[in-house]
Amino acid sequence: MSGHSQFKNIMYRKGAQDAKKAKVFAKLARDITIAAKSGLPEPDKNPRLRLAIQAARAESMPKDNIERAIAKASQTAGGDDYVAVRYEGFGPGKVAVIVEALTDNKNRTAGNIRTIFGKRGGVMGESGSVTFNFERIGFIQYPLSVADADKMFETALEAGANDVVSDDEHHEIETLPDDLNTVTEALEKQFGTPSASRLDWKPLVKTDVSDLETAQKFLDFIDTLDDDDDVQHVYHNAEISDEIMEKLNAE
Repeated sequence: MSGHSQFKNIMYRKGAQDAKKAKVFAKLARDITIAAKSGLPEPDKNPRLRLAIQAARAESMPKDNIERAIAKASQTAGGDDYVAVRYEGFGPGKVAVIVEALTDNKNRTAGNIRTIFGKRGGVMGESGSVTFNFERIGFIQYPLSVADADKMFETALEAGANDVVSDDEHHEIETLPDDLNTVTEALEKQFGTPSASRLDWKPLVKTDVSDLETAQKFLDFIDTLDDDDDVQHVYHNAEISDEIMEKLNAE
């Protein structure tokens, strides 16, 4: 869990994530529903909905699930009144954490998140208490197999991306928030649907988590947040060495 990758910062245990497929689909569906309610329920006329659907397809969410989530945005179809909320604070090791959620009951969600912070060694903060440690970016990801690093770099920059980093598994493209949809559409024409396309919080300053016990507590904290039904995304600025991650994954 080191280096540039925002995606790895969240999806650091693929096996665990695979086991949560139903929960992932539920969160994606909620994201689609609120995106559809924010504008027209037509992807070609609603960029936010288009990105939400792209994220769902990248997770192999069935077409029927996507269509039901869009239909749920209509009050005549029994749509729920979800609102987006954000919480900030510090996890074990004084790591800055941003939690984004979609909820139909802000009191319930705030109580749940506050309890997780308290029981898992974290401290809730006020709005703005940690976001200054991050910048808002557009984030796109493709598997390494779709193109070599040079081809992806050239294509992405021509499409308007700010940066491209390729590692052993993925190409990760960074854009300005307002350019995310445009760059995603350009890359789709060349490489197909990305495995991720979303707005992200990119840490400007990292917090080193250098001992095994604190790292384990922090990852358990992140897992517990991610397990909450209302939580959509968790971002943080932890820097955990590959050596510590290998020891944790071996346990």
